[in-house]
Amino acid sequence: MNRRNDRTVEDNVGHKTDRLTVVDELFLHRHRGLGLPSVMQGLWRTDDHVGAPLLISLHDALSHGPLGRRVVRSKVPGARPRFEPTAVTYPLRYTNDALGEGEILGWADTQAEIDLDPVRAPGWALGAAPTADGGTVVSLVCSHVLTDARGLIEAVADALAGKIDATENDGASDAHDSDLRDALRLTGRVAKGLRNVRFGRPLGSAPASPPTPPSRPVRSKARTALVDVDAAAWDDAANTAGGTPNSLFLSLTTGIARRAGITLPLRIAVPIDKRDTATMSNGVTMTEVVADDGDTPATLRTKASAAYRTPPEGAPYGIPEEILQLMPDRLAARLARGAGERDLLCSNIGRTPPLLDTFGPHRSGGVAMRAMHPGLEKLEVSTPTKLSSYLSRNRNIYSLALVALDEDAFPDGATLRRCLDDELAARGLEPVHW
Repeated sequence: MNRRNDRTVEDNVGHKTDRLTVVDELFLHRHRGLGLPSVMQGLWRTDDHVGAPLLISLHDALSHGPLGRRVVRSKVPGARPRFEPTAVTYPLRYTNDALGEGEILGWADTQAEIDLDPVRAPGWALGAAPTADGGTVVSLVCSHVLTDARGLIEAVADALAGKIDATENDGASDAHDSDLRDALRLTGRVAKGLRNVRFGRPLGSAPASPPTPPSRPVRSKARTALVDVDAAAWDDAANTAGGTPNSLFLSLTTGIARRAGITLPLRIAVPIDKRDTATMSNGVTMTEVVADDGDTPATLRTKASAAYRTPPEGAPYGIPEEILQLMPDRLAARLARGAGERDLLCSNIGRTPPLLDTFGPHRSGGVAMRAMHPGLEKLEVSTPTKLSSYLSRNRNIYSLALVALDEDAFPDGATLRRCLDDELAARGLEPVHW
């Protein structure tokens, strides 16, 4: 996993920049109500009590790290918005009330409902609570505009390792190019792409994104589930079925949807990390795997392998996707509506860094990542995504987080968790619910 502490990223033309990427801006549009809003949430469990000094130190380090930034719009037409540091934060949220068995998930869901603003700030929030078994659970929530799951993990790992300079985010950023220069570069790149178009055919570029499935209104909070599964048992089940840990993940998510009455075939959005340099910006693109009736971990392994070899989704006819950044917000959001959304989302975040095998001096009891969607009951949004699943591995544990948005298939959390338990049991796997 790539590591870095600064906020600059490498843009598509090789220049260092703290400008928002296309994906960053898509999440910014959604934050403004032009689509399904998303926040990233990282959850950590420890086997023993984490004291206030470590939590306060982590909060301080995060405020001076790459999450301590906000979006600033340019006044120059054609220049991308940029990130600038900010000291505006929510205070550490800590409760002395110990969470009993079965209460951690509800607490985590509540933590994700906080009002985050990547423009005005704060764009992130840290919370913690003791557990009845003597441990601690920690929640870090940030606007998806600021980073994705891997970026969130990196921010915490660097903060715990003391790799963040306390002065890093003090004062205004002097790393960004001038707005005028950025506008010229961006318009030049898009113009070059447009010139390369011949007779409506792409010239060596990514294919256009396929049409998304029909959207459904979402009028209530997501139903959630979060379990740990022994990693050795998971890997053995995958091998026995002729698959991989990842294709078992795809098969398991499909099976949960099928048990809830969702008909096949199902189009699965599979994020792919496209980073070739370290960056805090959203660094994934999407590919698609279609799960049909009769698919197994073995057949999904073959399908996923083929999907990973296809060019990433992009703008049609070889036009640079940055053309969206030259359009008015509402037009860009409308043209990109449903980008990356399918019937299911399966995000395999992978192994967390060895540094997170502990939380400071405390032994880790599990690390989970998921995207949540705050305020749904107050918004008028729709999405084709019925169920999202997120898999991460920490030490000898796989943590599986589920977020269900289809109100008919998953009317309540109990239904989702029952489908999950039944599907795991059918594969000889035993869950430990958070």
